[in-house]
Amino acid sequence: MNYTHEHLEVQKTLKRYIDEHINPHVEEWEAAEIFPAHEVFKGLGKLGLLGLCKPEAYGGSGLDYSYSMAMAETLGHIHCGGIPMAIGVQTDMCTPALARFGSDELRTEFLAPAIAGDMVGCIGVSEPAAGSDVAGIKSYARKDGDDYVITGQKMWITNSLQADWMCMLVNTGEGNPHKNKTLVMVPLRENGKLRPGISVAQKIRKIGMDSSDTGLLYFDDVRVPQRNRIGQEGAGFVYQMQQFQEERLWAAASCLQSLTNCIQWTIEYAQERKMFGATLADQQWVQFKLTELKTEVESLRALTYRAGELYVSGQDVLELASMAKLKAGRLNRTV
Repeated sequence: MNYTHEHLEVQKTLKRYIDEHINPHVEEWEAAEIFPAHEVFKGLGKLGLLGLCKPEAYGGSGLDYSYSMAMAETLGHIHCGGIPMAIGVQTDMCTPALARFGSDELRTEFLAPAIAGDMVGCIGVSEPAAGSDVAGIKSYARKDGDDYVITGQKMWITNSLQADWMCMLVNTGEGNPHKNKTLVMVPLRENGKLRPGISVAQKIRKIGMDSSDTGLLYFDDVRVPQRNRIGQEGAGFVYQMQQFQEERLWAAASCLQSLTNCIQWTIEYAQERKMFGATLADQQWVQFKLTELKTEVESLRALTYRAGELYVSGQDVLELASMAKLKAGRLNRTV
Protein backbone atom coordinates (compact mmCIF):
# COMPACT_ATOMS: atom_id res chain seq x y z
CA MET A 1 0.00 0.00 0.00
CA ASN A 2 1.53 3.28 -1.13
CA TYR A 3 0.43 6.73 -0.02
CA THR A 4 -0.26 9.04 -2.96
CA HIS A 5 -0.07 12.83 -3.07
CA GLU A 6 -3.73 12.90 -2.01
CA HIS A 7 -3.03 10.71 1.03
CA LEU A 8 -0.14 12.95 2.04
CA GLU A 9 -2.29 16.07 1.73
CA VAL A 10 -4.88 14.54 4.07
CA GLN A 11 -2.10 13.75 6.53
CA LYS A 12 -0.68 17.25 6.26
CA THR A 13 -4.07 18.84 6.93
CA LEU A 14 -4.71 16.61 9.95
CA LYS A 15 -1.25 17.16 11.44
CA ARG A 16 -1.72 20.93 11.16
CA TYR A 17 -5.03 20.66 13.04
CA ILE A 18 -3.38 18.48 15.70
CA ASP A 19 -0.51 20.92 16.20
CA GLU A 20 -2.81 23.94 16.43
CA HIS A 21 -5.93 22.67 18.18
CA ILE A 22 -5.17 19.44 20.06
CA ASN A 23 -1.59 19.10 21.30
CA PRO A 24 -1.55 22.49 23.09
CA HIS A 25 -4.39 21.20 25.32
CA VAL A 26 -3.43 17.55 25.82
CA GLU A 27 -1.97 17.92 29.31
CA GLU A 28 -5.04 19.84 30.49
CA TRP A 29 -7.46 17.30 29.01
CA GLU A 30 -5.49 14.33 30.33
CA ALA A 31 -5.59 15.80 33.83
CA ALA A 32 -9.34 16.44 33.53
CA GLU A 33 -9.86 12.87 32.25
CA ILE A 34 -12.08 14.16 29.44
CA PHE A 35 -11.75 16.36 26.36
CA PRO A 36 -14.36 18.51 24.57
CA ALA A 37 -15.34 15.95 21.95
CA HIS A 38 -17.98 18.08 20.25
CA GLU A 39 -15.56 20.96 19.83
CA VAL A 40 -12.70 18.82 18.53
CA PHE A 41 -14.93 16.74 16.26
CA LYS A 42 -16.56 19.84 14.80
CA GLY A 43 -13.15 21.14 13.80
CA LEU A 44 -12.28 17.82 12.18
CA GLY A 45 -15.69 17.74 10.48
CA LYS A 46 -15.18 21.16 8.91
CA LEU A 47 -11.97 19.83 7.35
CA GLY A 48 -13.78 16.79 5.96
CA LEU A 49 -11.76 14.37 8.07
CA LEU A 50 -14.56 12.44 9.79
CA GLY A 51 -16.01 10.88 6.66
CA LEU A 52 -13.11 10.14 4.34
CA CYS A 53 -14.53 6.73 3.37
CA LYS A 54 -18.20 7.49 3.87
CA PRO A 55 -20.75 8.12 1.09
CA GLU A 56 -20.66 11.54 -0.51
CA ALA A 57 -24.46 11.76 -0.26
CA TYR A 58 -24.09 12.17 3.52
CA GLY A 59 -21.14 14.53 3.55
CA GLY A 60 -18.35 11.99 3.19
CA SER A 61 -15.57 11.95 0.61
CA GLY A 62 -16.29 8.50 -0.84
CA LEU A 63 -12.62 7.45 -0.73
CA ASP A 64 -11.28 3.94 -0.14
CA TYR A 65 -10.14 2.64 3.23
CA SER A 66 -6.47 3.44 2.66
CA TYR A 67 -7.36 7.06 3.49
CA SER A 68 -8.74 6.01 6.88
CA MET A 69 -5.49 4.19 7.53
CA ALA A 70 -3.48 7.25 6.53
CA MET A 71 -5.57 9.32 8.96
CA ALA A 72 -5.19 6.75 11.74
CA GLU A 73 -1.42 6.77 11.31
CA THR A 74 -1.33 10.58 11.48
CA LEU A 75 -3.31 10.58 14.73
CA GLY A 76 -0.14 9.12 16.26
CA HIS A 77 1.19 12.70 16.33
CA ILE A 78 -1.24 13.48 19.18
CA HIS A 79 0.66 13.48 22.46
CA CYS A 80 -1.65 10.98 24.17
CA GLY A 81 -3.66 7.88 23.32
CA GLY A 82 -7.13 8.81 24.51
CA ILE A 83 -8.02 11.44 21.92
CA PRO A 84 -6.93 9.38 18.89
CA MET A 85 -8.98 6.47 20.24
CA ALA A 86 -12.05 8.67 20.65
CA ILE A 87 -11.70 9.96 17.09
CA GLY A 88 -11.24 6.40 15.83
CA VAL A 89 -14.47 5.34 17.50
CA GLN A 90 -16.28 8.07 15.55
CA THR A 91 -14.71 7.32 12.18
CA ASP A 92 -14.06 3.59 12.14
CA MET A 93 -15.94 1.81 14.92
CA CYS A 94 -19.47 3.15 15.38
CA THR A 95 -20.20 4.30 11.82
CA PRO A 96 -19.09 1.61 9.29
CA ALA A 97 -22.19 -0.60 9.64
CA LEU A 98 -24.45 2.47 9.66
CA ALA A 99 -22.85 3.71 6.45
CA ARG A 100 -22.93 0.30 4.78
CA PHE A 101 -26.30 -1.14 5.86
CA GLY A 102 -28.32 1.74 7.37
CA SER A 103 -31.42 3.07 5.66
CA ASP A 104 -31.30 6.45 3.96
CA GLU A 105 -33.38 7.80 6.83
CA LEU A 106 -30.93 6.53 9.46
CA ARG A 107 -27.91 7.79 7.57
CA THR A 108 -29.49 11.22 7.26
CA GLU A 109 -30.39 11.32 10.95
CA PHE A 110 -27.18 9.91 12.44
CA LEU A 111 -24.36 9.48 9.90
CA ALA A 112 -24.48 12.91 8.25
CA PRO A 113 -24.18 14.85 11.54
CA ALA A 114 -21.44 12.48 12.72
CA ILE A 115 -19.44 13.21 9.56
CA ALA A 116 -20.02 16.95 10.02
CA GLY A 117 -18.91 16.75 13.65
CA ASP A 118 -22.30 17.90 14.92
CA MET A 119 -22.93 14.63 16.75
CA VAL A 120 -20.65 12.33 18.74
CA GLY A 121 -21.23 8.59 18.42
CA CYS A 122 -20.21 5.51 20.37
CA ILE A 123 -20.34 1.77 19.83
CA GLY A 124 -22.21 -0.39 22.35
CA VAL A 125 -20.98 -3.98 22.30
CA SER A 126 -19.03 -4.83 25.47
CA GLU A 127 -20.87 -5.64 28.69
CA PRO A 128 -19.70 -6.52 32.22
CA ALA A 129 -19.91 -10.25 31.38
CA ALA A 130 -19.21 -10.07 27.62
CA GLY A 131 -16.18 -8.34 26.15
CA SER A 132 -14.31 -10.41 23.60
CA ASP A 133 -17.15 -12.95 23.66
CA VAL A 134 -19.55 -10.86 21.60
CA ALA A 135 -22.02 -13.75 21.29
CA GLY A 136 -22.43 -13.65 25.07
CA ILE A 137 -24.06 -10.22 25.36
CA LYS A 138 -27.25 -10.07 27.44
CA SER A 139 -28.84 -6.72 26.49
CA TYR A 140 -32.25 -7.38 24.99
CA ALA A 141 -34.70 -5.52 22.79
CA ARG A 142 -38.29 -6.74 22.85
CA LYS A 143 -40.87 -5.55 20.36
CA ASP A 144 -43.79 -3.42 21.47
CA GLY A 145 -45.85 -2.05 18.62
CA ASP A 146 -43.53 -0.15 16.29
CA ASP A 147 -40.82 0.14 18.95
CA TYR A 148 -37.99 -1.84 20.46
CA VAL A 149 -37.88 -1.66 24.27
CA ILE A 150 -34.26 -2.10 25.32
CA THR A 151 -33.01 -3.33 28.69
CA GLY A 152 -29.41 -4.07 29.61
CA GLN A 153 -26.03 -2.49 30.21
CA LYS A 154 -22.94 -1.60 28.25
CA MET A 155 -19.47 -1.21 29.78
CA TRP A 156 -16.10 0.27 28.76
CA ILE A 157 -17.89 2.45 26.21
CA THR A 158 -15.57 5.10 24.75
CA ASN A 159 -17.18 8.53 24.13
CA SER A 160 -20.33 7.49 26.01
CA LEU A 161 -20.28 10.34 28.54
CA GLN A 162 -20.58 12.84 25.67
CA ALA A 163 -22.13 10.77 22.88
CA ASP A 164 -25.39 11.77 21.23
CA TRP A 165 -26.09 8.24 20.02
CA MET A 166 -24.96 4.65 20.34
CA CYS A 167 -24.74 1.99 17.65
CA MET A 168 -25.89 -0.75 20.03
CA LEU A 169 -25.71 -4.52 19.62
CA VAL A 170 -28.68 -6.18 21.31
CA ASN A 171 -30.44 -9.53 21.33
CA THR A 172 -33.73 -9.38 19.44
CA GLY A 173 -34.58 -13.06 19.67
CA GLU A 174 -33.68 -16.43 21.16
CA GLY A 175 -31.77 -19.37 19.70
CA ASN A 176 -28.44 -19.29 17.85
CA PRO A 177 -26.36 -16.51 19.53
CA HIS A 178 -24.79 -15.65 16.19
CA LYS A 179 -28.17 -15.13 14.48
CA ASN A 180 -30.29 -13.45 17.15
CA LYS A 181 -28.54 -10.09 17.43
CA THR A 182 -29.31 -6.76 15.82
CA LEU A 183 -27.55 -3.41 15.57
CA VAL A 184 -29.85 -0.58 16.63
CA MET A 185 -29.22 3.16 16.57
CA VAL A 186 -30.09 4.42 20.05
CA PRO A 187 -30.31 8.19 20.68
CA LEU A 188 -28.75 8.78 24.11
CA ARG A 189 -29.55 12.43 24.74
CA GLU A 190 -32.21 15.04 24.09
CA ASN A 191 -31.31 18.70 24.56
CA GLY A 192 -28.05 17.65 26.19
CA LYS A 193 -29.70 15.42 28.82
CA LEU A 194 -29.85 11.63 28.96
CA ARG A 195 -33.12 10.21 27.68
CA PRO A 196 -35.54 8.54 30.13
CA GLY A 197 -34.38 5.05 31.06
CA ILE A 198 -30.73 5.70 30.25
CA SER A 199 -28.28 6.29 33.08
CA VAL A 200 -24.51 6.55 33.34
CA ALA A 201 -23.77 4.32 36.30
CA GLN A 202 -20.06 5.08 36.38
CA LYS A 203 -17.35 7.08 34.69
CA ILE A 204 -14.57 4.53 34.50
CA ARG A 205 -11.11 5.69 35.59
CA LYS A 206 -8.24 4.13 33.70
CA ILE A 207 -4.46 3.82 33.99
CA GLY A 208 -4.02 5.23 30.49
CA MET A 209 -6.09 6.86 27.75
CA ASP A 210 -7.13 9.33 30.44
CA SER A 211 -8.63 12.04 28.24
CA SER A 212 -11.05 9.66 26.53
CA ASP A 213 -14.28 9.34 28.50
CA THR A 214 -15.31 5.77 29.22
CA GLY A 215 -18.61 4.80 30.81
CA LEU A 216 -20.84 2.08 32.19
CA LEU A 217 -24.41 2.68 30.98
CA TYR A 218 -27.71 1.16 32.06
CA PHE A 219 -30.75 0.87 29.80
CA ASP A 220 -34.11 0.37 31.54
CA ASP A 221 -37.04 -0.05 29.13
CA VAL A 222 -35.62 2.46 26.65
CA ARG A 223 -37.92 2.92 23.66
CA VAL A 224 -36.44 3.13 20.19
CA PRO A 225 -38.38 2.95 16.91
CA GLN A 226 -37.85 -0.32 15.05
CA ARG A 227 -36.96 1.78 12.01
CA ASN A 228 -33.69 2.52 13.88
CA ARG A 229 -32.56 -1.03 13.13
CA ILE A 230 -29.47 -1.24 10.92
CA GLY A 231 -30.05 -3.69 8.08
CA GLN A 232 -31.73 -7.00 8.76
CA GLU A 233 -32.93 -8.14 12.16
CA GLY A 234 -30.72 -10.97 13.40
CA ALA A 235 -27.75 -9.98 11.22
CA GLY A 236 -26.14 -7.75 13.86
CA PHE A 237 -23.43 -10.20 14.85
CA VAL A 238 -22.21 -10.45 11.26
CA TYR A 239 -22.39 -6.67 10.79
CA GLN A 240 -20.39 -6.17 13.97
CA MET A 241 -17.71 -8.66 12.91
CA GLN A 242 -17.37 -6.71 9.68
CA GLN A 243 -17.03 -3.48 11.65
CA PHE A 244 -14.30 -5.14 13.71
CA GLN A 245 -12.17 -5.62 10.58
CA GLU A 246 -11.95 -1.86 10.13
CA GLU A 247 -11.55 -1.30 13.87
CA ARG A 248 -8.58 -3.69 14.03
CA LEU A 249 -6.92 -2.17 10.98
CA TRP A 250 -7.40 1.28 12.50
CA ALA A 251 -5.91 0.13 15.81
CA ALA A 252 -2.78 -1.20 14.14
CA ALA A 253 -2.30 1.80 11.84
CA SER A 254 -2.82 4.27 14.68
CA CYS A 255 0.17 2.82 16.56
CA LEU A 256 2.76 3.22 13.81
CA GLN A 257 3.57 6.92 14.24
CA SER A 258 3.44 6.91 18.03
CA LEU A 259 5.78 3.90 18.19
CA THR A 260 8.14 5.61 15.76
CA ASN A 261 8.03 8.77 17.89
CA CYS A 262 8.84 6.88 21.08
CA ILE A 263 11.90 5.26 19.55
CA GLN A 264 13.10 8.55 18.04
CA TRP A 265 12.71 10.37 21.35
CA THR A 266 14.69 7.59 23.03
CA ILE A 267 17.46 7.88 20.45
CA GLU A 268 17.69 11.62 21.03
CA TYR A 269 17.87 11.08 24.79
CA ALA A 270 20.51 8.34 24.42
CA GLN A 271 22.64 10.67 22.28
CA GLU A 272 22.61 13.29 25.04
CA ARG A 273 22.86 11.15 28.21
CA LYS A 274 26.50 10.68 29.29
CA MET A 275 27.60 7.55 31.12
CA PHE A 276 31.06 5.99 31.70
CA GLY A 277 32.77 8.59 29.56
CA ALA A 278 30.46 8.18 26.57
CA THR A 279 26.82 8.60 25.65
CA LEU A 280 24.20 5.90 26.05
CA ALA A 281 23.93 5.82 22.28
CA ASP A 282 27.58 4.71 22.14
CA GLN A 283 26.78 1.55 24.08
CA GLN A 284 26.49 -1.41 21.74
CA TRP A 285 23.65 -3.03 23.71
CA VAL A 286 21.58 0.16 23.41
CA GLN A 287 22.22 0.28 19.67
CA PHE A 288 21.15 -3.34 19.32
CA LYS A 289 17.97 -2.81 21.33
CA LEU A 290 16.91 0.30 19.41
CA THR A 291 17.59 -1.44 16.10
CA GLU A 292 15.52 -4.44 17.17
CA LEU A 293 12.60 -2.19 18.13
CA LYS A 294 12.73 -0.24 14.86
CA THR A 295 12.74 -3.56 12.99
CA GLU A 296 9.66 -4.69 14.92
CA VAL A 297 7.82 -1.46 14.08
CA GLU A 298 8.65 -1.80 10.38
CA SER A 299 7.42 -5.41 10.48
CA LEU A 300 4.14 -4.19 11.97
CA ARG A 301 3.93 -1.50 9.28
CA ALA A 302 4.40 -4.08 6.52
CA LEU A 303 1.75 -6.39 7.99
CA THR A 304 -0.71 -3.51 8.48
CA TYR A 305 -0.16 -2.08 4.99
CA ARG A 306 -0.58 -5.53 3.43
CA ALA A 307 -3.84 -6.11 5.29
CA GLY A 308 -5.02 -2.64 4.27
CA GLU A 309 -4.19 -3.20 0.62
CA LEU A 310 -6.06 -6.51 0.55
CA TYR A 311 -9.04 -4.95 2.32
CA VAL A 312 -9.21 -2.09 -0.18
CA SER A 313 -9.18 -4.67 -2.99
CA GLY A 314 -12.30 -6.25 -1.49
CA GLN A 315 -10.82 -9.23 0.30
CA ASP A 316 -11.70 -10.50 3.78
CA VAL A 317 -8.79 -9.67 6.08
CA LEU A 318 -10.20 -10.90 9.39
CA GLU A 319 -7.10 -13.00 10.11
CA LEU A 320 -4.50 -10.43 9.03
CA ALA A 321 -6.29 -7.53 10.74
CA SER A 322 -6.50 -9.54 13.96
CA MET A 323 -2.80 -10.40 13.71
CA ALA A 324 -1.90 -6.75 13.16
CA LYS A 325 -3.93 -5.60 16.17
CA LEU A 326 -2.35 -8.30 18.35
CA LYS A 327 1.15 -7.33 17.24
CA ALA A 328 0.41 -3.62 17.72
CA GLY A 329 -0.85 -4.09 21.29
CA ARG A 330 2.15 -6.16 22.34
CA LEU A 331 4.62 -3.89 20.60
CA ASN A 332 3.12 -0.86 22.33
CA ARG A 333 3.99 -2.42 25.69
CA THR A 334 7.48 -3.47 24.58
CA VAL A 335 8.48 -0.13 23.08
